[in-house]
Amino acid sequence: MAPLKTMLEQELNWTSSEYGLFTSGYGWLNVFVFMLIISGIILDKMGVRFTGISATLVMLIGTSIKYWAISTTFENNIITIGNWFSINKQVLLAGTGYAIFGVGVEAIGITATKAIVKWFKGKEVALALGLNVATARIGTLLAMSVSPLIAAHYQNPSSPLLYCIAMLIIGLLSFLVFCIMDKKLEKEDEETEESSKEEFKLSDILGIVKLKGFWYIAALCVLFYSAVFPFLKYASDLMVQKFSVNPELAGIIPSLLPLGTLFLTPFFGNLYDRKGKGASIMIIGSLMLIGVHLLFSIPFLNYWLIAVVLMIILGIAFSLVPSAMWPSVPKIIDERRLGTAYSLIFWIQNWGLMGVPLLIGRILDSRFCLIGETMINGKLTPIYNYTLPMLVFAGFGILGLLFAFLLKKEDKKKGYGLELPNIEK
Repeated sequence: MAPLKTMLEQELNWTSSEYGLFTSGYGWLNVFVFMLIISGIILDKMGVRFTGISATLVMLIGTSIKYWAISTTFENNIITIGNWFSINKQVLLAGTGYAIFGVGVEAIGITATKAIVKWFKGKEVALALGLNVATARIGTLLAMSVSPLIAAHYQNPSSPLLYCIAMLIIGLLSFLVFCIMDKKLEKEDEETEESSKEEFKLSDILGIVKLKGFWYIAALCVLFYSAVFPFLKYASDLMVQKFSVNPELAGIIPSLLPLGTLFLTPFFGNLYDRKGKGASIMIIGSLMLIGVHLLFSIPFLNYWLIAVVLMIILGIAFSLVPSAMWPSVPKIIDERRLGTAYSLIFWIQNWGLMGVPLLIGRILDSRFCLIGETMINGKLTPIYNYTLPMLVFAGFGILGLLFAFLLKKEDKKKGYGLELPNIEK
């Protein structure tokens, strides 16, 4: 739905605040019901196969609810509680479907990460994780670039979700094939998944949260991702509002970001495997992120080619940080606690993924950013000034840079080996 913000405003009469509320739904259950932490505990208790199959089924259920909500016209669409609170029923139901989908996405994310560490520990783990992230970015690329074309063809903002449901079914079948392979590996491996089930204790969470290195990497994660994924939720609208790109083509420029990560994340992951310098890579990526958002905030830099260049640079930054950050976690946390550690990091990350889109939506609807209305494709559309939101994103990058430096300092003190290669000779 990210590249369809303009269409949602035109066809469904959503405001930026309502769009922000909907897209914040991704974190409702993960954050407030602690589903992400519960998913991590289930992963360490039940293993990658059980957790992965459950997660893919949850994703299918959530997407189906989201499709139903967005494709349905509701009578009495506003729910009012007393005289002080009202909410768009369609936004609430679509957000609920997105929240259920988000539980599955985050669960499969930590499951895939732990599975890769299990398969590649002591080998090319950063390259393997980088390839995993790169493959996932194909989905982001398709969502940003193809969704507006599908929605325009059918003249319906819900139509891309049917394609998503079909791809999720393919994903479920793919994971079932992986389960067969993983079962075979387990039989060949002395350290079976069964043994890690017995070793894990709930009290191990305390051992994780006592580590400064864990908190530094978690803070960097939430700040960095808060400056990228929520930005992508609004990037297509930014292309329309500031760079005068046609709404049907507005998702193409933001799709350059996942396209760049598709090739660069494995490259930087392989570099980390062989040369090390993980903490330094995260610092460089954070600096690039800050520069991109600051340049996006400058009002007179409004030629579309500038947006293309900045999006490519942001793609490089978004390749650098994850390629070093995720392989660094097993150097700080031992493997039997890894599922829980990743789930805690993802839970903290979800506070940003939930709260920042809502914050940006409110900022855009404020008198500082909502500056008028215009006709786009024959329909009245709000005009927004994106300077203030881009400065907010740059601020997240600056804070992320601070924690990247603190992480490097902690690595020197504790000897985690973040600056050392991953491949064991």
